[in-house]
Amino acid sequence: MTKTRQNGWQEVKIGDFADVKHGYAFKGQYITDEVNNNILVTPGNFYIGGGFKSSKFKYFTGEIPQDYVLKEDDIIVTMTDLSKEGDTLGYSAKVPKSKAGEKYLHNQRIGLLHFESEDADKNFIYWLMRTRDYHWSIVGSASGTSIRHTSPTTIKQYKFLLPPLPEQKAIAEMLSSLDEKIDLLHRQNKTLEDMAQALFRKWFVEEAKEDWEEVKLGDYFPVVTGKKDANYSSVDGQYPFFTCAQGILKAPDYSFEGSAILLAGNGDFNVKRYIGKFEAYQRTYVLIPHEEKYFGFLYTLIKYHLDSITGGAQGSVISFITKGMITDFQFSIPKINFDEKLEKFNEFYTKIDANQSQINTLENLRDTLLPRLISGAIKVRFN
Repeated sequence: MTKTRQNGWQEVKIGDFADVKHGYAFKGQYITDEVNNNILVTPGNFYIGGGFKSSKFKYFTGEIPQDYVLKEDDIIVTMTDLSKEGDTLGYSAKVPKSKAGEKYLHNQRIGLLHFESEDADKNFIYWLMRTRDYHWSIVGSASGTSIRHTSPTTIKQYKFLLPPLPEQKAIAEMLSSLDEKIDLLHRQNKTLEDMAQALFRKWFVEEAKEDWEEVKLGDYFPVVTGKKDANYSSVDGQYPFFTCAQGILKAPDYSFEGSAILLAGNGDFNVKRYIGKFEAYQRTYVLIPHEEKYFGFLYTLIKYHLDSITGGAQGSVISFITKGMITDFQFSIPKINFDEKLEKFNEFYTKIDANQSQINTLENLRDTLLPRLISGAIKVRFN
């Protein structure tokens, strides 16, 4: 029996309004990293905390059942998580708009919410499924140890307080407006990153001259690694902790300070930038240029040539980069001064960092408001 409080909020379950549909078992022999328009949605496309991550896509080349092609703004949920902590398990995301004919495919490890009642606003449920209380409930009942699993039944049994429909919509609109601003800044940063790569290709690849000077990466920075293991991370740490994963953890102390390029020594060999005090994992390379004017240029160069740098990665099961592969990587630069071009790269990343600062502020505001709005601790105006 549904319980109604004086403010009109009702105690309900997700299953009172929606079903959760399993995805399709797409055949492994047709899954590829080669880009095409058929994007296979995986748990890797979910941010910690929820939301869709448009990176590290897997693609499909086989026959596609039309019932498993996702639609724009479909609400999906990750049913499997490869981390012991279940970092993304149960969190929701929205399928993005197709920009160039892409199809987003409903993979077997992903759940799709199918709404069966108009008493719950789908966007309110989306935000509910991005709260920590919901996530902890899902993780707490998950099966598996090294790989965590949840089920449609578990998700549908989650109990919460549901406000009247107009209030649901007002809450969802407030949170979504913040997310739209965050998304805009992310897209601006993606454009700036692409512009930096395009200029690098034009200036240092297409317009390269035969009489340019041959140099090595090792001429520009010492190649060192962090000294900490993964257990050094701390939830309430003050400093960024860079590991080989895409995400950034926190650490209670720091060993490095400066304008650094962080290159993952194994895994997917991702590259990051950071300016300030930080800590690093023992298999993460920390590259701090001798002269800061080269910082943006070297970061762009390493991203552009990453496949070439890591092409000889060693290891039978887990490939890894050796120090020499970085130190000895050769490239050409003009013999004449090219400081104006160096400054252009630094300008790009200064703009990116300013945008990222705004993103951090908006995300903190959103994450502070989210549980309080969903629980009714903060009231919103609605018609």
